[in-house]
Amino acid sequence: MQHSMRKRHRIAALGAAAGLALTLAACSGDDDTAGGSSSGDRLDNGDLKTVSIGIHSGWDEGIAVSHLFKVVLEDQGYTVKTDEAEAGLVFAGLAGGDYDVNFDMWLPNTHADYDKQYGDDLEKLGDWYDDAKLTVAVNKDAPIDSLDDLAAHADEFDNRIVGIESGAGLTRITQDAVIPQYGLDDMDFLVSSTPAMLAELKGATASGKNIAVTLWRPHWAYDEYPIKDLADPKGALGDAEKIYSVGRDGFSEDYPTLSSWIKGFELDDDQLFSLENTMFNAGDDTDPDDAARAWLKDNPTFVDDLESGSDA
Repeated sequence: MQHSMRKRHRIAALGAAAGLALTLAACSGDDDTAGGSSSGDRLDNGDLKTVSIGIHSGWDEGIAVSHLFKVVLEDQGYTVKTDEAEAGLVFAGLAGGDYDVNFDMWLPNTHADYDKQYGDDLEKLGDWYDDAKLTVAVNKDAPIDSLDDLAAHADEFDNRIVGIESGAGLTRITQDAVIPQYGLDDMDFLVSSTPAMLAELKGATASGKNIAVTLWRPHWAYDEYPIKDLADPKGALGDAEKIYSVGRDGFSEDYPTLSSWIKGFELDDDQLFSLENTMFNAGDDTDPDDAARAWLKDNPTFVDDLESGSDA
């Protein structure tokens, strides 16, 4: 089983790498859908008028904050383009100038590989959340409370850990640290996607079945489903991290006002959880921009706080 699992992972990784190369090439040649802004009309505040935001697929805190900024900037006269892709594609696109900014770089652990690979071509604009954590979560009534006990109870979880995208730092850390340190090599680690993982989580908790998934905090799933984190006594998942906003090289020069807003931007737990709940728990047909506008209506001082908190 272990050999076949590793073979599946190799095939998935090769497919993901090929897809990454093809998609990045497509993005580089299509200025209407993504594409960083290095020249063009400027607003009265000195910023380029058009800005492109690269968003990690399935990372809901990044999706929420990206659309929040999108509607705020559109109200300020910017033209905003957004594009969702796997984290590796987003960081490669930023480094190559295909995107202007991303709001979801987890450091020092989760996105360390991408920071090492592309960091010299990125501008760190500051962190906006400082208690982000990677987790392995299970249903609240599961028979275990620690990763130390998962291997012995693997059969009660259908011998599976349900993961997310192959290019996610969480997936790498689960494969390289969690599985070997806790002796989980005989369990089937399913590398899938965040929506697929959440669908399995929803189904299992609704039907009273045990399930183990890779997850992270902050995430709206903790409010939506009866789940708990397994203790990580070996520290395989790492300590709490910060979530950074990062721009392409030259971002602050091209966006002096926006960069100052981003550098002063932060959300506390209540703000972030309410934003995510508004965007992801109000129904399947909720438009993220509409949800961001609804949240702004309930948080009328946000824009003024954003501007006053900048160092402009």
